[in-house]
Amino acid sequence: MADDGEDDTRERLKAALWFAIGKMADEETLKRNRNATPQFIGSLTELVMAQIEAVAIDLESFSRHAGRTTVTTDDVLLLARRNEDLHGIIKDFVDQQKAAKAKSSARR
Repeated sequence: MADDGEDDTRERLKAALWFAIGKMADEETLKRNRNATPQFIGSLTELVMAQIEAVAIDLESFSRHAGRTTVTTDDVLLLARRNEDLHGIIKDFVDQQKAAKAKSSARR
């Protein structure tokens, strides 16, 4: 029974992803006066879904290796370590969030 619920959730997530990718593709095709077929959008959705699943597995593995049950920003930074630009963007965002949180806590 748990597999049915999990499969249903996965299919709903995939449908939402298909919709989001379709909207982005429509916006870009209008800007560039091009056309994107439903097959292209479906293929792109499959590719993105596979990447999301791989990232999720890696994040869970990093968290488990650290002895935690929750994925943290440290796990995300570890995942992005090989892409310097992405790592820098994520690191800057995390630092900004921590600074804002510290500033908020200092006011109280």
